[in-house]
Amino acid sequence: MPGRDAFSAPGRFFRGNIHTHSDRSDGALSPDAVCRAYAEAGYDFLCLSDHFLERFGFPVTDTRELRSNRMTTILGAEIHAPQNSHGEIWHLLACGLPDDFAPLEPDEDAVALARRAVEAGAFLGIAHPNWSSLSIEDGRQMAGLAHAVEIWNTGCAIECDRGDSGYFLDMLLNDGHRLAAYAADDAHFRIADGFGGWMMVKAEENEPETLLAAMKAGRFYSSQGPEIAGLAVEGGRLRVACSPVSVVAVVGRGSRAVDVVGSDLTEAEIDLTRLAGDWCRVVVTDAGGRRAWSNPLWL
Repeated sequence: MPGRDAFSAPGRFFRGNIHTHSDRSDGALSPDAVCRAYAEAGYDFLCLSDHFLERFGFPVTDTRELRSNRMTTILGAEIHAPQNSHGEIWHLLACGLPDDFAPLEPDEDAVALARRAVEAGAFLGIAHPNWSSLSIEDGRQMAGLAHAVEIWNTGCAIECDRGDSGYFLDMLLNDGHRLAAYAADDAHFRIADGFGGWMMVKAEENEPETLLAAMKAGRFYSSQGPEIAGLAVEGGRLRVACSPVSVVAVVGRGSRAVDVVGSDLTEAEIDLTRLAGDWCRVVVTDAGGRRAWSNPLWL
């Protein structure tokens, strides 16, 4: 069960952001400046995901020379193809692309492009579905290929209050699609849109291939600040350990949810009777309103 595997697997948690742009596409800063900013902010890894569009030269921005013994980088891109239910191009996050990933073919649709990216080794995310106003039918097109839904996007939250895509993820979970949930910035650095949401990936080493394998296996959680230290299910009860928070909520299908509310909670035990036989996910919220999200648990 991937949501719990993050806490039982060997290794340690590495903090990273996999959706951010440089001046190789529509970002304000050079790749070097973006990588330096994340390294100085204490991140362990970064994927520069410039827009894989013809007008930018279909870039897979090469950041390998910017790796250090403090922070590694993963090659990737935000890939696009026609068309979603609104007649607009798809936005898909492909973390882990080879640098020679071929440009979009003239008649290639989004599903074919997504499949090609996954076959090339990418961790595929459905980027900012709330910002794109994606429908459940859109989600179903990608759910068999994508590894995860972008549950939080800092830039979209700041610019248009469409940063949270939990509802979209939950609809697909209700369909039975076993998708993970990752947070990212989508920073362009034209405004203060960096360092607002990240992944915590459990791996044995801070190396691109090791991180990618852990991400594909769902061995991570995501956060705006709080830490989730442990999840364990035993005897129909879920035990949660975390940094001090005000709310520990377990949400599931429909209106099903159970919560513990208090001050400086660092652990909670939740009765899963209402959620048994289905899926659930954990959301912890601190006193400042910052959240952390587990990947879904299949009970």
